[in-house]
Amino acid sequence: MKIIVIGATGTIGSAVARALEPRHDVVLGLRRGPVRVDLDDPESLDALFAATGPVDAVVCCAVSGGLSPLDTPSDEEYWRGMRGKLVGQVNLVRRALPHVRDSGSITITSGRFAEPVPGSSLGHLVNAGLEAFVRSAAIETPRGVRLNAVSPGWVRETLLALGMDPSGGTPVADVARAYLAAVEGGAHGETLPCPESRDISSWVT
Repeated sequence: MKIIVIGATGTIGSAVARALEPRHDVVLGLRRGPVRVDLDDPESLDALFAATGPVDAVVCCAVSGGLSPLDTPSDEEYWRGMRGKLVGQVNLVRRALPHVRDSGSITITSGRFAEPVPGSSLGHLVNAGLEAFVRSAAIETPRGVRLNAVSPGWVRETLLALGMDPSGGTPVADVARAYLAAVEGGAHGETLPCPESRDISSWVT
């Protein structure tokens, strides 16, 4: 299959690309590179699909998030995550649909916190919104195109890079398996958690 992986230089995105490459033709969509794309720029999404032509799958790992205190003085600072992670991925799905071949797939990224912590309200809002979007938009996708989200928690390699205790993180290779299951399996309209919270072997056909 011909698969676009957006955000393939990040910790998760690079692992997803490596997992897909042995069996698929992977096109790397990057902010800077031969195939450019920026989720904050809808026109770049149109340019991406004009450049690649029809594809079998689109996987988006190019999302970032942080803690945003509820009383942050600037509305712009608080809502930046809404624009990039939520609105950007919704725009991606809408623009990708005409270019994904019959029975192809689109996979986006939500996320999860183990529990609410100070500053996590926007992250909870964005992730819940993405998962609700996937669940409801799935009934509208044409030609058998499947739509799913993957919901990573803390990634072991990210915790190590931050100098934090990695014991609560999932190895990125295991996180990548959830994306692989979304692409190669039969799930539709689902949010796929990472392997520590569910056995994903049944997702892959």
